Amino acid sequence: MRLIVESSKPIRAAATYVRLSVFVIERGIDLRDEFDDKDTDQEVYAVLFDEKTPVSTCRFEQTDENTLKIGRVATLKAYRRKGLGKRVLTAMEKYAKQLGLTKSLIHSEVTAEGFYEKMGYSVASKPFFEDGVPCVIVKKDL
Repeated sequence: MRLIVESSKPIRAAATYVRLSVFVIERGIDLRDEFDDKDTDQEVYAVLFDEKTPVSTCRFEQTDENTLKIGRVATLKAYRRKGLGKRVLTAMEKYAKQLGLTKSLIHSEVTAEGFYEKMGYSVASKPFFEDGVPCVIVKKDL
């Protein structure tokens, strides 16, 4: 497996493939909700490849001078429960640390809370709906 963290068009396309497969096709999230104005040529994505196939991804967003917001964390169904989400998440946290960021937050689906807690995150909000999905904010010091 090969992991790439960057803002190139090929990596953005690879991230799009995973997100389209997971969120739009599998989960039924509206295309316009999944792909927003944050998906620009400058946006950084972490993408994990199995040979040539992109299988897991997440998106970088800096919300203030200290904080990383990781978004659009997704892994293709056939590759889940193999630690791949952990790998892209860890890579994005490492990238953020290199930029001097000290905190990370994620809008976690309620069903993924346990995954993020194992990664050192803790719930920092009451449940809310985002794109029709129950979510909470989870936070972590980097």
